[in-house]
Amino acid sequence: MNYKKILPAFILLFFTCLSVFAQRDTLSLKTIIDRSVKYANDYPIEKVYVHFDKPYYAAGDTIWLKTYLTADIHQPSQISKIVYIDMYNDQDSLTASIKLPVVNGVAPGMIPLPVQSYKQGNYRLRAYTNWNLNFDANYLFTKVITIGNPIDKEVLTNVNFSGGTSPQQGVTVKIFYKDASGRPYADKKVKWRTEASHDETGKGSGTTDANGYLTITLPPTPSITLGASTLFTTLDIGTKNVTNIFPLKSAATGKDVQFFPEGGQLIAGIPVKVAIKAIKADGLGIEVKGTIVDNQGQSVATFASQHLGMGAFAFQPEAGKSYKANVSFADGSQGSYDLPRVQASGITLLAINNDPDNLAVRITCNEVYLNANQNKNFYIIGSQGGFIKYAAQQQINKQVFSAPIPKTKFQSGTLQLTLFGPNGYPVAERLVFIQRNDLLNLAINTDKPLYLHRQPVKMTISAKNGALPAEANLSVSVIDEKKVPVDEDAETTILTSLLLTSDLRGYVEKPNYYFKKPDEKTAADLDVLMMTQGYRRFVFRDVLMGKTPKITLLPEQGITISGTLRNRTGLPIFKGNVRLLIPDKNFSAQTVTNSEGQFKFENVMVNDSTKVTINARDNVNYNSVMLQIDGVTYPSPTRIINLPDERLNIDSAMRPYLENSKRVYNNTHQLKEVVIKAAAAPRRLGHLDQSALIGLSPEPDHLIDGERFKGCTFFVSCLQSMALGLTYIDNIFYVTRDYNAGIRKPMEVYMDGLQVDMNYLQSVVASDVESVEIFFKDGMSGINQRDGTDGVLVINKKKAPKGIPMKLADLQKLLPPPYLVEFTPHGYTPVKEFYSPKYNPARTINTGVDLRSTIYWNPKVLTDKTTGSTLLQFNNADGTGSYRAVVEGIDKDGNIGRFIYRYRVQ
Repeated sequence: MNYKKILPAFILLFFTCLSVFAQRDTLSLKTIIDRSVKYANDYPIEKVYVHFDKPYYAAGDTIWLKTYLTADIHQPSQISKIVYIDMYNDQDSLTASIKLPVVNGVAPGMIPLPVQSYKQGNYRLRAYTNWNLNFDANYLFTKVITIGNPIDKEVLTNVNFSGGTSPQQGVTVKIFYKDASGRPYADKKVKWRTEASHDETGKGSGTTDANGYLTITLPPTPSITLGASTLFTTLDIGTKNVTNIFPLKSAATGKDVQFFPEGGQLIAGIPVKVAIKAIKADGLGIEVKGTIVDNQGQSVATFASQHLGMGAFAFQPEAGKSYKANVSFADGSQGSYDLPRVQASGITLLAINNDPDNLAVRITCNEVYLNANQNKNFYIIGSQGGFIKYAAQQQINKQVFSAPIPKTKFQSGTLQLTLFGPNGYPVAERLVFIQRNDLLNLAINTDKPLYLHRQPVKMTISAKNGALPAEANLSVSVIDEKKVPVDEDAETTILTSLLLTSDLRGYVEKPNYYFKKPDEKTAADLDVLMMTQGYRRFVFRDVLMGKTPKITLLPEQGITISGTLRNRTGLPIFKGNVRLLIPDKNFSAQTVTNSEGQFKFENVMVNDSTKVTINARDNVNYNSVMLQIDGVTYPSPTRIINLPDERLNIDSAMRPYLENSKRVYNNTHQLKEVVIKAAAAPRRLGHLDQSALIGLSPEPDHLIDGERFKGCTFFVSCLQSMALGLTYIDNIFYVTRDYNAGIRKPMEVYMDGLQVDMNYLQSVVASDVESVEIFFKDGMSGINQRDGTDGVLVINKKKAPKGIPMKLADLQKLLPPPYLVEFTPHGYTPVKEFYSPKYNPARTINTGVDLRSTIYWNPKVLTDKTTGSTLLQFNNADGTGSYRAVVEGIDKDGNIGRFIYRYRVQ
C-alpha cells in the first residue's frame, strides 16, 4: 500500500521564505519531510474502535459489538484482515478471546457472558490486530466493561471512604450490607483483611450496626501501597458466610499537580500560558486552586481548575528565579509543588485556537536566544496521523513572529505542531484540536415520535458527506433508557476514540464531554486537555535519528496454519507432501514443503472449536516422517489506561439494570422439582495426591480449573495468560512480585508429581489437564531451597476411569502416528444474529413479558449509494419511557460520524 499518496500536495511557506541552510550539519526542511514520509510509509498505524450495544452488562447477557479498523486518517484498513478481542477479569485472568475476520474495515462480533463464568466486577477489554502488537501498547483499543451478577445474590453492598487527608491519618471505610429485598443486615459479624500483591497487610473483625453498616479504620498507609491494596470482608448471615471484595484505589489519598508550559518550557522574559492538571491516586481529576509564588515569596499569579482538575494561568517568568504553586484541593487538603525550571535562553511555540476558520501560530524567543541565533532558519510542521499537512520555514531576526493557518488544510482531530531549530531537531511542540464541519452527517428518523409497547417501529437512517448522499457502513443500537441509564459524558464513541484518545498518551476522563454539545466552554476545556496530554504517534527526534520500532509480527491477511515436516533423525524433508483436511466443511488442500521442510496453508476459513487434520501420509516411507505444527503466540495482559473508569459500587450504580436482569433471568429459568440422591462428588486430583509435594500448603495461592483450557490449542500459551501473579519471560515462569523486587529465580514446575522443565510442557495437550495449582512459596517442602527456585507450579493431568475397557480407536487417538496431527486451531468466532421478536398487531394478548434492555442491534447497516439512506424495522419491548437510538459508522472515503435519536414508548 502506498501511503505517500495520502500526503497533501501543498507545502506552505509562510513568514520569510529562504533557501536551504548554509551550514552542513543541519537538516533541511525537505529532509525532515522525506524521513517523516518514509516512517509513515514503512510503519503505518492501525486503529481499532469497538461499538457496543450498551455501556455495561449483567451475567447471562451477550455483548453485541462491531469493530471498525482504520489506517491512515480513518481510511478503512487494508493492512490486516483479522482483529482480536480479549477480555480479562480484574486479576488479569483471560475470560474470553474472540477472533473476527475483517471485511472492508469492519467486523461484527459477540461475547456471551454465562452466569456460571462471570462474577460481578470490572473487566478489561482490549481489541487489536497482530500488526498493532509491534508498537506501543497504548495503540490497542481498551475499555473497562462492568458486569453485574444479580442472580442468587444474598448480599448487596455499598462502600465509601473518608479521612486520610494527611499521611498521619488513617482511612475510614464504611460498608453498608443489605439483602436482595433491601433489608439491612443488622448485628452481623464480619471478618476482614487487606492484601497487597497477594500479601496480607492487615486484618480484623467487627459487627454491623442496627442499620447494616460496618466501619473499619485502616492504619496510616502510603498512598501508593493503599491504592494497590484490596479489602476482603466475610459477612456471617447465619446460613453461610459471604465474601465481598473491594479495591482500595479509591481510598488512596495521594494527589498530584502537574504543570505544562505551552510549547514545553518556561523561558525567561517570555509571557507564557501554563496548563495545570490535578489528579487523585485513582487517576481521576480533582478540583484545585492556588497561588504561584517566586523564590522570594512574592505572588505572581493565581489559578483555579476549570474542568476535571484541569485549568490554565498566564505569567511571565524571570531569569534567575524559581517558582512553586501553593494549592488547595476540593477535599480541603493542601500541597506545594514546584514548577519546571526557568530556561535562561529559549524559543517557544504558541497557538490560539478560538477562530473557527484560522489557527493562529506564534513563535516567540527571548533576547538571549535571538542574539545567539540571529538570521538562522527554523521550521514549523503540522502533522495529523503521522502525515505532514503543513510545513513552513522562517528566519529568526526578531523576537515574535505570528501568522494564521487556514483550518481547511487539516481534518477534524488532533494536530501536532512542531518547531524545529537550526540543527533540524525539534525545540518546541504544541497539540491543538481541529474542529471542522467535515464529519459524516448521520441522521435518524422514525415514522412516529410516540409508540405503544411492542408496536413496530420504522426507522430511517441517512448518511451524507456534505450535501451529497454517502455509501456508509454503520451499526445501530436501540436501548431502553429507563433500564440502561447512560452517562453520556463518559461514553467511548467512534469520535472520541478515532479523533481524540487514540492520538493521546494517558487517560482522558469523560471524553464525550468535548463532543456531546460543543460550545465555547467545551472548546476551551478541550484546548487545556491538549496541553496536558502527550502525542502518541511518534517523536520527531526518533524519526530523524532513524530509530524505528522492532517488527516481530506481520499483518495477517487470514488464518495461516504452518509447520515443519522432518524425518526421524530430525532433518527437514524437501518437497514433502502435506495435506490439510477440515472434516466439518468437507474441505481439503495440499502443499509441498520448502528446502527447510516448512509448509504453510494460508487464508484457511476455519471457525473456533473446529478440528483440523494435517496429514503427511502421501510420502514415501510416511511411517518415518514427523509433523510439527507451529505454535501461536498470545500477547500477555497489558496495563490499560482506562482503569479509572472502573465502577466501585456496582450494586447501586447499576441498580435499575441489575433489577431488570434478575427479572429476565427468573422469567426464563423456571425451577423444577428435583429429587436429590446421595452421591459423593468426584474428588479433584491435586498436589496432595503426590508424595513429592506433600510439604506444600494444603490450599494453592491460585487454582486454574482444567475447564478453563477448553478449546485451547497450545497449553503453555494459554497458561501464561491465565496464571495470576506470574510473569512469563524467555520461556520461564517467575513469581511477579519477587521478579519485580529483583529476585530472578525461576519457578519449579511439576507434572503429576514429577519435576519437569518448560520444554516438556510444550508437549502437553490442554484438554488432558485437570487443574493447575500455583504456589508463591514452597511451604515445608524444601523444594525451592533444594533447587534454588522460587515458587512452585503444579500441573495435574486427568486420570482415565478405572475398570473401563479402552477401544482401539480411543487408543489410537492417544498414540497418533507421527505423520498425522489432529488439533483445534484458534479459528474465527461464530457470530449469531441479534434476536428481535416480531409481534402480530392482530393479537391483543401475548404470553410472557418482554423485558429487553437492548431493543435492537444491527451491525450490518448499509446506506444506499444513490439516496444515502436505508430503512430498518423492529418491535418495541414492554418497557415504557425514553428509547435511545445510536448510529455510528464510516463511509468508503473514511469519513466517520455518530448520531443520537430518542423516541418515547407509552
